Amino acid sequence: MASSGLRRGGIIQGINVTPLVDIVLVLLIIFIVTAKIVVTPAVPLDLPKASQSKELQTILSVVVPAEGSLLVDGEPLADAALRERARGALARDPEVRAVIQADRNVKHGRVIELLDSLQAAGLTRVAFGAVRPEVPAPATDLAAP
Repeated sequence: MASSGLRRGGIIQGINVTPLVDIVLVLLIIFIVTAKIVVTPAVPLDLPKASQSKELQTILSVVVPAEGSLLVDGEPLADAALRERARGALARDPEVRAVIQADRNVKHGRVIELLDSLQAAGLTRVAFGAVRPEVPAPATDLAAP
């Protein structure tokens, strides 16, 4: 009697790799899409570019403390006077950039008002600076007596 088909417990003579290829291609597409999302920042910023040339970029530094007045280029300044200071900086150098460094406790509305003042003065190149990466707390050994 001739046997047709596979015997129980016999050697597998062929493997169908089509499902394996399908799964690998789907995973590849998922990785490509998520890599694009991770690389693209959520908020597009016009950040200053570093170069090796000897030209210096003119930067208008705006520090926004949680309490108190603004510090523009290290000098205390009222919020209303920021527009005039920005216009003066633009008159000296049309390529001037503003770098805003805001305290974490500053309200979002205040930063938006500063951005509006800078834009009204004609200064549109703005970057946000002084962000510190969060350092994880050291692990404690719970097994210690």
